[in-house]
Amino acid sequence: MKRKVLLFTTLLLTTFVFQGMNSARKNRTKVIAHRGAWKNTGVPQNSLASLQHAIRLGCYGSEFDVHMSADSVLVINHDHTIQGVALETTPAAQLAAIKLSNGEALPTLEAYLNAGKKQKQTRLILEIKASQVSKERSLALAEKCVEMVRKTKTRALVDYISFDYDVCKKVKELDPKAQVAYLNGDKTPEQLAADGFYGLDYHHSIYKKNENWIKEAQQKGLTLNVWTVNDQPLMEWFLERNVDFITTDQPELLLEITKAQ
Repeated sequence: MKRKVLLFTTLLLTTFVFQGMNSARKNRTKVIAHRGAWKNTGVPQNSLASLQHAIRLGCYGSEFDVHMSADSVLVINHDHTIQGVALETTPAAQLAAIKLSNGEALPTLEAYLNAGKKQKQTRLILEIKASQVSKERSLALAEKCVEMVRKTKTRALVDYISFDYDVCKKVKELDPKAQVAYLNGDKTPEQLAADGFYGLDYHHSIYKKNENWIKEAQQKGLTLNVWTVNDQPLMEWFLERNVDFITTDQPELLLEITKAQ
């Protein structure tokens, strides 16, 4: 009789543990605002205002894109040009005169990081944009980004991402403890794990074509981020697969869905 009671108690406890683990797993997916929270707020992408909106929403992270000016100043913008001006071949003084639609100046990386470090809840997801001029400039940009993160004392808040694998490896070389994820989608979880990466950060179509990579990455302890997911059915598909992060232009919608789970 005692043995039966003990067996029943053990089974009951095991059930509760697994239920708890599954519940935690389902609710662990975090929201990253793509270029900040801009789509539903009316502020420019990659602006200090879009960062502040992402922070106010309670997003886990706010993603932004970094380029290097002709005289090696780091500035934030998605495209390689803004208002017809090429970022890489234009000096910083000229870029500083450019105004965004809300009246902000084109942000520098230093200004963005200094604004972001005034809080502790929202991570700063720094995308290093590969140079259109040369590989050397891409690697120089990676080095300057790591230097600026150190200068602003924001290492504890910053994750790095890039489409350029050499850039990702350069960041790891400069700061072995940095959390670095690769964007391009052409490397297996095994390759990323071997090179010491933090995780995969692939377009949703890549995961759809290689669904086995999701479990493989999880088994190897790699994080899974997916971009750019803006409709609810696709959000729910990835939530069911327990990805770590979803990057979206609709953080408000995704936050609402995750909170309801």
